[in-house]
Amino acid sequence: MNTRRFVLSGLFILGAISAMAQSNAAQPADTLSKFDQFNKKAERFFKVFPVPLISYSTDAGNIFGLAKFNTFHVSKKDTISRPSKISEVATFSTKGRINVSVSNDLIFKEDKYMFLSYFNFKKQPEYMLGIGNDVSRDDVEQVTTDRIKLATTALIRVKKYFYAGIGLDIANYFSIQADSNSFLIEDNVTGLKGGVDFGVGLAGALDSRDNRYNASKGALILTTLVFYPEAIGSAYQFTKFDLDMRKYFMPWKKLKHVIAVQATTTYTDGDVPYYDLAQLGGDDKMRGYYKGAIRDKVLVDGQIEYRMPVWNIFGIVGWVGTGRVGKDYGDLALSGFRLSYGGGVRIRVDSGSNVNLRIDMGFGPGGVSGLYLNFSEAF
Repeated sequence: MNTRRFVLSGLFILGAISAMAQSNAAQPADTLSKFDQFNKKAERFFKVFPVPLISYSTDAGNIFGLAKFNTFHVSKKDTISRPSKISEVATFSTKGRINVSVSNDLIFKEDKYMFLSYFNFKKQPEYMLGIGNDVSRDDVEQVTTDRIKLATTALIRVKKYFYAGIGLDIANYFSIQADSNSFLIEDNVTGLKGGVDFGVGLAGALDSRDNRYNASKGALILTTLVFYPEAIGSAYQFTKFDLDMRKYFMPWKKLKHVIAVQATTTYTDGDVPYYDLAQLGGDDKMRGYYKGAIRDKVLVDGQIEYRMPVWNIFGIVGWVGTGRVGKDYGDLALSGFRLSYGGGVRIRVDSGSNVNLRIDMGFGPGGVSGLYLNFSEAF
């Protein structure tokens, strides 16, 4: 189930990186200043123009899109707050798939307030193996699920590094299409008819990172507890709990190598529709696995990544991770954990905020793989 996401654009950029690195390695030292001048022009370009995305798969056809990432300060007078960001991605395929996302982190008043928001519209088939950890790639099927989603979290600093706030999650799932012999129909799985999610909840965070988008030291603990009661309009009544813990080390400061560690868990309870179950995989966790192919009520995963600069604006990373899903925490036997590993290239596109363009290739046993192109680090 290779996603082949952004394949052609990723290979094109990798080729360009290789050519530039070889060309400049053979030049005298005095040409480096010209390369630095080129970097500044390239950064200005990235701040204004989006990155084109081109890929192909037999299921989606030709895929075209644009990606954009910008950091900024809400107030120019506020020199203490860390940079805010806005990120947009839009892709369209010749077979009718559409995926449009906009996310932003707004940080202001000297880091006292944070608003984290995400909007997404998608119209595309999802690959699913079933529900549970003991599923096989031989049982893959496509389920088309259209979605409009808006999620936002508002946080206020209550003490140094500590934040508390509230969250809101609203979504509408519709036009669900599955084969007549799909497990969704045979097992009468919750959510087959779609409906509205309307969730409200609590959020808390400890954030001591030196950089939100490319940390080299500090830690992050982010937790949310969201309730979806039918009384306020949710089609299904359930609860979702998320916990994300990260720690960053720079063991050799002169080398500027970074070791990043992350562990996360998701717990859902109640009448949970299949599209809201905890999902393994994606472009930031368990890379290589198609997100949502493996899902259940509970998820745990973790990863460790080694990041090192190579030359000028270029760097490389390597990681290994593991994770699994289950019907509850007592169902998480060690024998069922899956393996994720891989590596990637980094290209600095914003020196002021130290933001990278990342190209990652993730793998897992049994032919699992995925190629990802995105901005900022995976975690």
